[in-house]
Amino acid sequence: MKVIHIILLGMLVLSSGCSLKEYRLFQGDEVSDEPTVVSDKEYAKEVAFEYKIQPNDRITIEVFNQVGSSQQITSIVDTSSAGQVRQGEDSGFLVTSNGTVNLPLLGTTKLEGLTEDQAAKHLIKEYKVYLRNPYAVVKIKNQKIIVIGEVNKPGVIPITNGTMNLIEVLARSGDMTDWAMRTHIVILRGDLRKPETRVVDLTHLSSLSFSSLYLRDKDIVYVQPRSAKGMDLFTKEVTPPFTLIATLLAPFVLIDSLNNN
Repeated sequence: MKVIHIILLGMLVLSSGCSLKEYRLFQGDEVSDEPTVVSDKEYAKEVAFEYKIQPNDRITIEVFNQVGSSQQITSIVDTSSAGQVRQGEDSGFLVTSNGTVNLPLLGTTKLEGLTEDQAAKHLIKEYKVYLRNPYAVVKIKNQKIIVIGEVNKPGVIPITNGTMNLIEVLARSGDMTDWAMRTHIVILRGDLRKPETRVVDLTHLSSLSFSSLYLRDKDIVYVQPRSAKGMDLFTKEVTPPFTLIATLLAPFVLIDSLNNN
């Protein structure tokens, strides 16, 4: 029976190690164990950051013109009336791979590399060739943050006010679960083949003084689980088969015990 005990113990140790190692995502040398330090200069840039229109973005455009002495406002371009707006992610004009959109009077117009305000001013300037008093409004529709891991409502969070911070994203995700590792929240940014990684510790105010909570479009926020979560899952996985094995071996253990006595 000692051999059986050794085999069972070995299975327990090996299974435990594999479960804890494989449960967490984005493991590797690129993800530091320490919170990421953001310099004051870099932080100032993040505070002032404005997203610029890129190919495959969805944008809404409205252009109005003031005509006549009655100050009447006439709609020249309106995404909703033009039939361009649909519900969800298909709303607005799709920016082509060349960074352009096709507009009335102007035709193909390049907007890539411009912020919302810059694009609106650019359209006003272009439409002044055809209109006396044009006014334009441009909104980027598809900015988003992806939240996964130990939050109550993981998913895609739309950026509705031009910028968003980590606290707001976690609040919109229903806050972190009891299993969340609050000292090691990972943020992935940029090219997914070689992303920039950041680690944020939310447990101490002092650690926030050298971090940055500002997020950008398409950032991935991963709230890691604590080690106890992996152990809990491991226990739930191995308890049924080990219970079955113990039940099957119980008569033999009893017989062996009686023989020894």
